[in-house]
Amino acid sequence: MKKKLGLAFGCLWLAAPLVLAQTTKPEPVVPSGLAEAKAAQAAAPSSLLDSALFYQLLVGEITLQEGEPAAGFALMLDAARKTGDAQLYQRATEIALQSRSGEAALQSARAWKQEQPASREANRYVLQILIALNRIADTVEPLKTEIRLAPDVERASALAAVPHAYARVSDKKLASTVVEGALADALSDPATASAAWTTVGRMRLAAGDNPGALEAARRGQATDSLTGSSAGGPALLALELMDQKLPEAEGLVQKYLEGHANAWPEIRMGYARVLLDLQRYAEAIVQLQIVTRQKPDYPEGWLVLGSLQLQDNQLAPAQTALERYVALAQQQTPQGESKRGLAQAYLSLSQLAEKRKDYAAAENWLNKIENSSDLALAQTRRASILASQGKLEEGRQLIRQLPERSPDDARLKLNAEVGLLRDFKQYQLAHDLLARALAKTPDEPDLLYDQAMMAEKLGFLDEMERQLRRIIQLKPDYYQAYNALGYSLADRNVRLPEGKELIQKALEYAPSDPFIKDSLGWVEFRMGNASEAQQIFEAAYKAKPDAEIAAHFGEVLWSLGQRERAVAIWKEGQLINPDDETLLETLKRLRVKL
Repeated sequence: MKKKLGLAFGCLWLAAPLVLAQTTKPEPVVPSGLAEAKAAQAAAPSSLLDSALFYQLLVGEITLQEGEPAAGFALMLDAARKTGDAQLYQRATEIALQSRSGEAALQSARAWKQEQPASREANRYVLQILIALNRIADTVEPLKTEIRLAPDVERASALAAVPHAYARVSDKKLASTVVEGALADALSDPATASAAWTTVGRMRLAAGDNPGALEAARRGQATDSLTGSSAGGPALLALELMDQKLPEAEGLVQKYLEGHANAWPEIRMGYARVLLDLQRYAEAIVQLQIVTRQKPDYPEGWLVLGSLQLQDNQLAPAQTALERYVALAQQQTPQGESKRGLAQAYLSLSQLAEKRKDYAAAENWLNKIENSSDLALAQTRRASILASQGKLEEGRQLIRQLPERSPDDARLKLNAEVGLLRDFKQYQLAHDLLARALAKTPDEPDLLYDQAMMAEKLGFLDEMERQLRRIIQLKPDYYQAYNALGYSLADRNVRLPEGKELIQKALEYAPSDPFIKDSLGWVEFRMGNASEAQQIFEAAYKAKPDAEIAAHFGEVLWSLGQRERAVAIWKEGQLINPDDETLLETLKRLRVKL
């Protein structure tokens, strides 16, 4: 218990240096002689520090340094009570904390608070010590006082800090109930209601009450509507709830963004990131374009937009966005996130140059990367450049030369080499490499999946199905395996009811995934339900304009006699990825020339 208290007390809101009688001093030292003692006595105002009190403080510090914290604490607390001095109370409390004595620290802090009931600092100590002692029910009054004593301009910040203060509490439901009760006044005050409801929502979310958190976000936003406030707290809470797979929360985010044209870019960026996680790429791009239009000097918007455009093979817009990010980021002092962002931008710009077959420019972008943690990605990109120039083995050697400081490094190298071989259609080599890795860890789902995909490329369909079923057995929520097997059956036009069942199972785990919807549309088409397939493809292609989805969508339209639209969709797919194998095979089979 003592060790746990020590960790918790280390997180107090305020750290207190030793200050005697309102005079700032360094960490206490023991005077070595009479001259030093007289000098220490002369340093403090005589109105508070007479000779008897000075002697008591001196003995207290000496006792503390000699390893008797209990005695030192008693002397310091007694001195604080005699003088009513806040800094002596603070010192006594700190002595108790440093000696891992929670009850003594609480005794001192409460005495301080009783002496100075208007002291926010004393109240904060009481509140945090009670939380550290896990006496959550006793924190109601100190929390009320903390909010009441906060200046008007700081009250919203004080409310926002509450969930963090209770973050380590073991009984999250009790903490949520206690906080909600303590904030009753703030919840009924229009000036603080939005921030208070956001805090209540975060406490409910931490306690696992997602519906309650959503209701708190709604009430906070309703208060903002009544007062005309542009506070973004409820919208940020709603974003977190979207991450918790609560789709109703999205309406709150959209309502906020629609009503605040110049909303914090962080909120719109957060919404874009959630849309990306949900694989709603087209909608994410729309949000990112709004961010970069409204806040053209906001670097992160350009980075994420450019990365997404590169992924969608929109090379020219991606180049513009990424170069804009680099220019903005270089105006700042690179540190932390900005360094990682620059490394990501350089890697993406190198990839763009490689796609244009400008290998010198690709290498120049890589040479700008300074962050050692990103050098592995840079080396992998160099390997791809070499392979593009017909030097595949040299590229593989570059990857193999990367250091292995941990099992994660070894796995990173394996993935990079397999990816390189796959990109350059060396499926047998990739298959053999994965087989050697699986010999060491035969039940690794990701390795089994990669091996299954290589087996499919090589026409080893029995092996592919065996590997995918093994994954489902090992990890029933590995939805990619259901989708891959279901799509394979649909594509081969065999066991279609079983294929549809597998794809529908995958959709249970990832209902927004446009590629799984593509599989469902394809199996419906194979089963003769072309009209149903068209509706599915309409949604999938809107969510993710992709060459393979375009190939399938176009074929369905072609079969329904909508040939002009089919050709238009195929042309769009060709612009997205002119080398897509499914699109090329479809056009060849249907004898269509674009």
